[in-house]
Amino acid sequence: MLPDRGGGRATARGRPRNPRIDREVVDAVLKALRHGGYPAVTLDGIARKVKRARTSLYRRWPSKRHLVVYSVLSEMGSSPARDTGTLRGDLQAAVGTLLRAFAGPLRQALPGLVADMAHDAELAETLREQVLDARRKSMSAAFARAITRGEVRDDLEIELLLDMLTGPFYYRALLGHAPISHRMAAGIVEYVLRIAERRG
Repeated sequence: MLPDRGGGRATARGRPRNPRIDREVVDAVLKALRHGGYPAVTLDGIARKVKRARTSLYRRWPSKRHLVVYSVLSEMGSSPARDTGTLRGDLQAAVGTLLRAFAGPLRQALPGLVADMAHDAELAETLREQVLDARRKSMSAAFARAITRGEVRDDLEIELLLDMLTGPFYYRALLGHAPISHRMAAGIVEYVLRIAERRG
């Protein structure tokens, strides 16, 4: 079973988690992703870097993909679209978390994780629930608040807008045809706001 960032599903094996060890391991994984991408991460290599027994890592993360997912989730945070009082502020906060993730560890990890998802239903489910669904729910709540405030139209196709907010990050990370940048992130928010604004 895939471990999460706390409070959710976790592996039942081994002794209680040590937050300091977890942080050391996450830092080592993120560094490996930045410098060598997904192929650079191995449980043996990370164990050597953090000077821990390989078995202690296997008790927490039974495979490389478990370890990478845990590390990326730890870096992304759990509530991307905080309530700033305006839809623009909420979406900027949400897109900002995506920018930080995709400009860093997730961009290096995503192609390998997508390949693994094709053969690992549990991994695919975890990525959907903890990466995709959590962010979509947070951004959907931001639109609901904006509709209540009268900021935007009440006939919006919210699911399509969520795809527009998140899709460019995944598309550019997987295909590498264009940069993931602050300019891109700001443009996504402005285009979505233009679509959502009240008419008349």
